Amino acid sequence: MELLDKFVDLGPTVVMPIIFTIMGLAFGVKFGKALRSGLTVAVGFIGLNLVIGLLGDTLGPAAQAMVHRLGLELTIIDVGWPAASAIAFASKVGALIIPLGLAVNLLMLFTKTTETMNIDIWNYWHFAFTGALVAGVTGRITYGLIAAAFNMIIIMVLADLTAPMIEENLGMPGISLPHGFSAAYVPIAIVVNKIIDMIPGINKIDISAEGMEKKLGVFGEPILVGTILGILVGVAAGYPIGEILQMGITLGAVLVLIPRMAKMLMEGLLPISESAQQFIQKRTSKGGKIYIGLDSAIGVGHPVTLAVSLILVPLTVVLAAIIPGNKVLPFADLAVIPFALVMIVPVTKGNVFRTVIVGLLIISLGLLIATNLAPLHTQMAIDANFTMPEGASLISSICDGANPLSWIFAKTGGLDILGLVIMGVISIGLALYNRKRILKQSSDMKI
Repeated sequence: MELLDKFVDLGPTVVMPIIFTIMGLAFGVKFGKALRSGLTVAVGFIGLNLVIGLLGDTLGPAAQAMVHRLGLELTIIDVGWPAASAIAFASKVGALIIPLGLAVNLLMLFTKTTETMNIDIWNYWHFAFTGALVAGVTGRITYGLIAAAFNMIIIMVLADLTAPMIEENLGMPGISLPHGFSAAYVPIAIVVNKIIDMIPGINKIDISAEGMEKKLGVFGEPILVGTILGILVGVAAGYPIGEILQMGITLGAVLVLIPRMAKMLMEGLLPISESAQQFIQKRTSKGGKIYIGLDSAIGVGHPVTLAVSLILVPLTVVLAAIIPGNKVLPFADLAVIPFALVMIVPVTKGNVFRTVIVGLLIISLGLLIATNLAPLHTQMAIDANFTMPEGASLISSICDGANPLSWIFAKTGGLDILGLVIMGVISIGLALYNRKRILKQSSDMKI
């Protein structure tokens, strides 16, 4: 456990390239090529983190300025995902989440209930967060560990089911996104998408990134879209003209740089992914497919994801002000809105209109969920010796405090053993459904 903790503490930009280099060697890639792939992945992750950090540093103060201008009196502080992840890993469930997560993944691969090899170890904290919520509700660490395992099973199945859409719409062959936050919104996106399909007239609205570029010309390109949206956010924040222009140019740069960093990351991933596919197909009697499970950060570069995120950031502050019952003050986690949309965009096939509709819904629900979970979230923080912000009595976060799947686990956890049985039936049922699908797919590939 100490060795694992030290390894994970190195951070994803160090851990991921080491894992990829070792995986490349295991799958028969020559050392030089495997090392180059691993280092290219590291460069891509560092670039993504830098640009996403720039996005957060730019949007956070602007959102805070909007809050002050609107005179909002919201009592629950959004402390952001870094605090939420630290709280999750510091919990008793978090102490065991990495060996538990690896065991669940290996068991699912062995039983053919998943096609995903989830090497995004650092993001196991999402499962730890859910487990810590259940442990807090029930007072039993064992129940928390079981809930974390069930949570991971559900996310792994969702990652498998969406992997073909990820490949088609995000251009990432051989990759799946078993991300505990991003994947949780997929069922909502599917339901809303189906409802829109049934509404005459509305179902014909199709606004794509390519369509915007064609109709708007240069003003439809990501750099101009980002600049214009950045200027509008700056105006809404009440900034002086100089800072408005700085915000516009910065967000225009973000929309250009994130896709390029994601492209570099994919350059490192493809040799390993292709080798993994060949390795599995040669050594399994029924063929089959294997996906490499990664952080959803690699998908935030889609132009629709970024454009809709910039639209939703100021709207999130407005929604926080007008939704009855909300007490959460959005701030630190406004930069994670793209992560909530990463797996929604493939479901809507890049339709800007539908993505905005789904985005507004999940943010509205998320604020209410974060409000509801705030007391439990705060108690988890206290138990983990987290330093509370000055003057704050309650804290929460958009990631994972507004996560609908974590909320469902927490609420069913209140039913004690019955709640675990319900979530167990759902997760195991999904796993068996996935196994049936995988075996059929393997059989079809063999034919």
